[in-house]
Amino acid sequence: MKHIFFFLLISFSALAQIEKVEPPFWYEGMTHSDLQILFYGKNIAQNTVLVSNGVVIKSVQKTENQNYLFVTIDTKNVTAQDLVFTFKNGKKSFTKKYPIKKRKTNSKERKSFDSSDMVYLIMPDRFANGNPNNDSTVDTQEKGDRKNPGGRHGGDIEGIVQNLDYLQSLGVTALWSTPLCEDNDKVYSYHTYGQSDVYKIDSRYGTNEDYVRLSAEMKKRNLKLIMDYVTNHWGAEHWMFKDLPSYDWFHQFPGFAQSNYRMTTQFDSNASERDAKYCMDGWFVPSMPDLNQSNPLVVNYLVQNAIWWIEYADLDGFRVDTYSYNDKEGIAKWTKAITDEYPYFNIVGEVWMHNQAQISYWQKDSPISKIQSYNSYLPSVMDFTLHDVFGNVFNEDNANWSDGMIKFYENFTNDFLYANPNNLLIFAENHDTNRLNQIYKNDFKKYQMTLAILATMRGIPQLYAGSEIGMAGDKGKGDADIRQDFPGGWKEDANNAFSASGRTELQKQYFDVTAKLFNWRKNKAVIHSGKLKHYIPENNVYVYFRYSDTENVMVVINNNKEKQIIKLDRFKESIQYYKSGKDVLSGMTYDVTKEITVDGKSALILELN
Repeated sequence: MKHIFFFLLISFSALAQIEKVEPPFWYEGMTHSDLQILFYGKNIAQNTVLVSNGVVIKSVQKTENQNYLFVTIDTKNVTAQDLVFTFKNGKKSFTKKYPIKKRKTNSKERKSFDSSDMVYLIMPDRFANGNPNNDSTVDTQEKGDRKNPGGRHGGDIEGIVQNLDYLQSLGVTALWSTPLCEDNDKVYSYHTYGQSDVYKIDSRYGTNEDYVRLSAEMKKRNLKLIMDYVTNHWGAEHWMFKDLPSYDWFHQFPGFAQSNYRMTTQFDSNASERDAKYCMDGWFVPSMPDLNQSNPLVVNYLVQNAIWWIEYADLDGFRVDTYSYNDKEGIAKWTKAITDEYPYFNIVGEVWMHNQAQISYWQKDSPISKIQSYNSYLPSVMDFTLHDVFGNVFNEDNANWSDGMIKFYENFTNDFLYANPNNLLIFAENHDTNRLNQIYKNDFKKYQMTLAILATMRGIPQLYAGSEIGMAGDKGKGDADIRQDFPGGWKEDANNAFSASGRTELQKQYFDVTAKLFNWRKNKAVIHSGKLKHYIPENNVYVYFRYSDTENVMVVINNNKEKQIIKLDRFKESIQYYKSGKDVLSGMTYDVTKEITVDGKSALILELN
């Protein structure tokens, strides 16, 4: 009996050497069969490693930190089972089970978000508090405090689940949530971009299982789930930053140095090496250490983490934060590895630049980056130049050579610079920008014109939570003002905009037009994949057509305060085979053989017949 007790004591003591295993499990049948497992524990690198069932260990890699061991195995032809790793140090040994799980059927061929979707962006902490019991948790430092504009307010995964029917009624087909993995910063952790554990959902949002449940509930409603993935940096509270695997796991100067934020240095043939280094390697802020994607161990860790989440949570896409700040060769390897594993998986990168050629550089097969023999392999980028146009154009009543609706026209004339303009994410605002309804002072007509373009233009439209109920916010007052709580997401809220009966008259007006347009868009293939033809704006009126062999939609945006009579003869090539058009917004039918009258500051979306 003493011998058994002694054996158990040794086993438990030895097992305690392993504090973390990442990925925590893996899946059978992956296209890329090499799996690099990180074992972490005190002096773990002093052990030799064996694995069961004839599985081949291809390499065992150590770093200068003896607490890390990177073991690469070949999973080809390995079926779902528990592998057993044996760690030996002299006469002492211990074992660790490692699960290989069954992969979902047709996982590799999973579809993703595309131009048939409307993407709805939320910040989960500010959306809805479905479970007040997790507003503060023992394993996280910052506690819930809704009175603090920049604090944790309590929104969580359960709050999202409870309001999926609301998203459906609005016409949403895909959900982009800002990051949900743990961010254990002492303050300002609600945005969750400074992650401290990328294999764990922040306990104030819920659990990993809750995230899987969200995905499953969305699948029941034909909704797609997009994860906001951060490749450029982690948070200073990340466990690996507190015990570095290697000095070069993060960019060191040594320690912190501020990024110069000049992303143009990534492709500028005249840029100094120093400027390029401080863009790519500099840190966003001191609390966000910059990951070194030129380190193969780092890239492989990020690749496997991304693939693990896709399989585990059955994801439908990624939005990648600060894409153009990464080491461009390293991030290309990351992106290609994921899209090689999932050929139809869409990834949209944040490339916050103000020039189409510069944005295009980062899209897969770009004619711009081809000049430098570079390919990011990134399928989609965010259309920030179009966002810039939305910023003030509807306040420009006196059109001239460069102001007014000509700005939209000139934006789309540059589509030739993109490899795939229909796979651009188009938006008027997001969680980092001034709110649209703040800029336009809750002028409903200007919101409706914005919406008309978002709902009918090429690309993938994205709406920021609250836009559809007239929410405003001034970025000049700080980020908290553009990230206000969604009314009705907390039980104590007097106004519940999630409910038709709870909306104010203003909220109802905004919601109804948004829902009408995006529910209409769901089934309009001509908008999803049709061609675009536009005409030079005249007198601040922009006219364009989305057309295919079977459908034709005419869009008229009148940015004048007064109504305009639009003579249609110059659009003959687009309308000569049609006699009338029914307006999606009003339901009115217009004769398109002669001329039409358009009210001031308004839009027509005419289905031609």
